[in-house]
Amino acid sequence: MELAVVLAKYASLAPELTERSRRYWAATDALSFGHGGIGLVARTTGLSRSTISRGLKEVRSGERLEPGRLRRPGGGRTPTARKNPQLLTNLEALVEPTASGRPQSIVRWTSRSTRRLARELQTLGQDVSSHLVADLLHAVGYSLQLTQKIREETTHPDPDAQFR
Repeated sequence: MELAVVLAKYASLAPELTERSRRYWAATDALSFGHGGIGLVARTTGLSRSTISRGLKEVRSGERLEPGRLRRPGGGRTPTARKNPQLLTNLEALVEPTASGRPQSIVRWTSRSTRRLARELQTLGQDVSSHLVADLLHAVGYSLQLTQKIREETTHPDPDAQFR
């Protein structure tokens, strides 16, 4: 009977639960069953006992996250630009001579490819990818521009006079 109740609740809630809320729900359900609750909820939901135990610790500690967060701050990889401050300086040194747009303007752009810039940075000993180069360029206010041919709709009646 208890298994069917837990399974029905979990089946209806599971699609809406985040990683953290799933742990909280499993932990509170296990607490409501008392002794053996962790095993019961684990067997029914397929969640591991360690996940439910971690949820119990979180519920008992009363720790709450900021609204909109799913995990505590500080998780994940340290951004490459923060680990290596010289990276941004080297990138700007490579891009600045070929940058277009007025220096006073907010909009600056480069037509150099991110792959080429990544290769040049790698020759300087930086461990970067073209995706990281694109992200860094956007972060410092550059726009990436493609070289494109523009097709004009009308032609000038006297092309020689146009260019004189």
